[in-house]
Amino acid sequence: MSLLPHHDGSALYVPEQAPELGDTVTVFVRTPAAVRAVHVRSTPDGEPRFSAAVVDRVAGGETWWRAEVEVRNPVTNYRFLIDGTLWLTAAGVVAHDVPDATDFRLVADGPPPPDWAVDVVVYEIFPDRFARSAAAAHRPLPDWAIPCDWASTPVAVSRPETPYQFYGGDLDGIVERLDHIADLGANTVYLTPVFPARSNHRYDAAAFDRIDPLLGGDEALRRLADAVHARGWRLIGDLTTNHTGDTHPWFTTAVSDLDSVEREFYYFDDVTGDYESWWGVTTLPKLNWASAELRRRFFGGPGSVATRWLDVLDGWRVDVANMTGRLGAVDHAHEVARLMRTAVAAARPDALLVAEHAHDGTGDLDVGGWHGTMNYSGFLRPMWSWLRADTLDLPDFLGVPGGVPRRGGRAVVATMRAFAARMSWRSLVTSWNLLGSHDTGRIRTAVGDASRQAVAAGLLMTMPGTPMVFAGDEIGLTGVNGDDSRTPYPWHRPGSWDVATLARYRDLIALRRRHEALRRGGLRWVHVDDDMLVFLRETAEQRLLVSARRAPGAPVRIAGLGPAEPVYGDSGPLWPDSDGAVCLPADGPAFHVWAIA
Repeated sequence: MSLLPHHDGSALYVPEQAPELGDTVTVFVRTPAAVRAVHVRSTPDGEPRFSAAVVDRVAGGETWWRAEVEVRNPVTNYRFLIDGTLWLTAAGVVAHDVPDATDFRLVADGPPPPDWAVDVVVYEIFPDRFARSAAAAHRPLPDWAIPCDWASTPVAVSRPETPYQFYGGDLDGIVERLDHIADLGANTVYLTPVFPARSNHRYDAAAFDRIDPLLGGDEALRRLADAVHARGWRLIGDLTTNHTGDTHPWFTTAVSDLDSVEREFYYFDDVTGDYESWWGVTTLPKLNWASAELRRRFFGGPGSVATRWLDVLDGWRVDVANMTGRLGAVDHAHEVARLMRTAVAAARPDALLVAEHAHDGTGDLDVGGWHGTMNYSGFLRPMWSWLRADTLDLPDFLGVPGGVPRRGGRAVVATMRAFAARMSWRSLVTSWNLLGSHDTGRIRTAVGDASRQAVAAGLLMTMPGTPMVFAGDEIGLTGVNGDDSRTPYPWHRPGSWDVATLARYRDLIALRRRHEALRRGGLRWVHVDDDMLVFLRETAEQRLLVSARRAPGAPVRIAGLGPAEPVYGDSGPLWPDSDGAVCLPADGPAFHVWAIA
């Protein structure tokens, strides 16, 4: 094992995980024994300051150094200088000067994310397509709905009728299927929007003060919440802060009454009467967060949009948070995030706020920002590009022209580290890692077969971050894009399920829940080549070695680990040879985890 200097934000290296302004925090860094001097550099009030680290202990051929960092500012940057020549930042070790953007961070900007969020596995449900109770058949359909039989397949290519195909899944249907989620091992349910709307996806909200009667109404949400909470789980809602639907009373008032206060909730052209909308979709008029009254209605205490449902919901996933409050020269995004954090924390201190960013969300975290993000760029995209099928005919790569590129392990790890290095540790572990969602193709389609999906799922459950599983991935459902992936769950065809994949998901989720190191441990890369990723997850009490292969290759020898017992996979124990190295299996695609003695 290459003994490079190492530090990360986990409790093994930063014992105080929730510092406050004015605290002095102890941090640890481990180095090869040959290192003679370590300094920590922080930037209080923007000015670099160095202090010498001292040797705390020597163990396993490495030296553990101890240093003190004053938490002077809401976000305190720090890095390490090794023997006066090497910098160690969250991006790794370099022998040249680098900007501060990838420094480690101590965050003391208000309450930290809820502690429970680190330990959960999230199960995403698109309500119209998950499960339908008997009561759904007796509800009158609205004029926009195109009724579909549960066994039929949605239109895979976006067409005018796509948002209106209605299958009738509802909240009581979800209650009836909670045993399936429990059997899988997930313990948090995330619902895409449940407010009234004129589409099957419901991102065009017609109200925020009630639940869609097509889903069973307010009482159905309460029944679902009661059932979820009775199992000790959490329930996360989906809130759109960037836009409403064009049938929302705010918008209809704004259109009909030019002197109304609601007029300032949106962006209207005073000459033409045209208005801004999400990507030009006129049913999704964009909110103008310069309006003080809009802010009051969203965040103004009990009964406000952001807080009124927090007696049943344990937090929100915030839709298109990347666009919220941003239009040309206007940027209220950070103000909106801070207002929502403050309002939600006041109403429910343990509530979670995770923001959707389909690309780089790192700049919207930490200082007054969201607790975490949906980690498309730092996890999903590198996973797809590393494990993609040998033949994969997709027109683009989640919106990027040219299809899904094939990338080797070094490029994949470089991508993951580049995004992780620009987050605080607490934002990283609170962010949702995902292999697909209702907005993307399915992981089975991207990787092509069950064996590569097993590797992807293994990494989903063992990398830092909160795993999120889109309903149906666990039984091998396929889909080329978001529309195609919203297939009704095939409860009526259990024979079509990939039961081997379901068993793997169960085992991997159980593995994560059984080992604290996989939820709260640090991350240390051990070996990376084009076809193999090897890393350690470590706490003070446990060290787990994780090996992921996308293809068979030559055996890899790693020194300095000691004997290890298998905890996942079909490999036997690892025993050091006469040179002190263990030999990792060469089979692939394969995923293995060992506990180091």
